[in-house]
Amino acid sequence: MGQNSRQAKKFNGMGYVQVQRANSDNRKKITQEEQNWLKENGYRNVGWDNVIRLYQKIEDFLDKAQFKDMSLEELFLEADRIGNKYLSAEEIEEFNRKMSQEVAEIGELIDQQFPDTEIEVIDFGSAVKKPTRKRSK
Repeated sequence: MGQNSRQAKKFNGMGYVQVQRANSDNRKKITQEEQNWLKENGYRNVGWDNVIRLYQKIEDFLDKAQFKDMSLEELFLEADRIGNKYLSAEEIEEFNRKMSQEVAEIGELIDQQFPDTEIEVIDFGSAVKKPTRKRSK
């Protein structure tokens, strides 16, 4: 008899049953509302194409959930990190140079608008010394 010329299909290095198992495990990590949405929109964990579609949609939900709890500052930092993947080292250096120049100019404008007129004096010479105790022998 000849060898079976049909190769097992793979998706992201996983076979059919492995993708199904990943879908079942990851489905538990999304909200009930998102689970209901998947069911209402015909996402099923049966059939090669359906399993892949479901896997990708669950991954989308998990990616969105990752950013849901981030502060605005964290979102900007993440966007900057992602954007830097597509820039060369020279472009990043040029951007950082321009950014520091802009920040310095803004700092100067703030100093002009809100001058620091209060004089602060710190006297380090009048520190009170604690009396030392003599130990008895």
